[in-house]
Amino acid sequence: MTIGVVRYINTLPLIDGLSGLVGCTLVPDVPARLIDRLVSGTVDIALCSVIDVLRSPVPVRIVPVGMLGCCGRTLTVRLYARRPWAEVRTVAADTDSHTSRALAELVLRQRFGAQPTMVDFDHASGARDPGTDAMLLIGDKVINDAPANDMWPQQLDLGEEWHAWTGLPFVFATWLVRADADEATCARVRTAARVLDHQRRHNAERIDGIVRREAAAHGWPEELARHYLVDLLRFDFDQAARAGLARFLQECRAAGLAPAASDRAECADFTW
Repeated sequence: MTIGVVRYINTLPLIDGLSGLVGCTLVPDVPARLIDRLVSGTVDIALCSVIDVLRSPVPVRIVPVGMLGCCGRTLTVRLYARRPWAEVRTVAADTDSHTSRALAELVLRQRFGAQPTMVDFDHASGARDPGTDAMLLIGDKVINDAPANDMWPQQLDLGEEWHAWTGLPFVFATWLVRADADEATCARVRTAARVLDHQRRHNAERIDGIVRREAAAHGWPEELARHYLVDLLRFDFDQAARAGLARFLQECRAAGLAPAASDRAECADFTW
């Protein structure tokens, strides 16, 4: 089985321990590019940005054995600005995540009345000042390579802002599979689903050891990493998460950030 994964510290509760399994090949990439790997057949299952449920060029299904989400503050999905939010016209948007980009645009429009233009921004290129009114960053870089506060005095945690707006959890990424997968692929996905479900539950019991081993390598202070993984993030795709996801997809469609109509069952599960 071939599994598309993300290598941020926040995915370790989902994937730590998988690399040593016989017959399991991990294909690392950023969330925004994993949907392309899934569509092309490079991977059998992938941890994709949830907005790709609507935007994928082929129908996909959710494999409900884990997610990356929150119910309030995230620490690592952050919007920075030089001016008041209502005056933001241009946003340098981290290219690592389709979902965070859509969430940033929704928040600026719906919460502050801004009309932003989103511009691709690759933080890894070395640029520190994209010349825009605002900037969106996600992942470990928010902690270990954060922009200067004096340059970007306005800051928002987008998970916290979503919860203040809707009262719901937010889902950034979940496991997806092609809905039209052939039987051989479906068989591999069923095996992968059992493995992923077991590993997530197992990792929840060994989170302290994961933090001690991995925090420094990802540029995180150990205490902050534990607080982040244990207290802030959510990894179980439960009913509250489903409600948050459904609301987000609805808001994206209404705002024109995803196709306005579709015959797909947007939150349909893969049977495993």
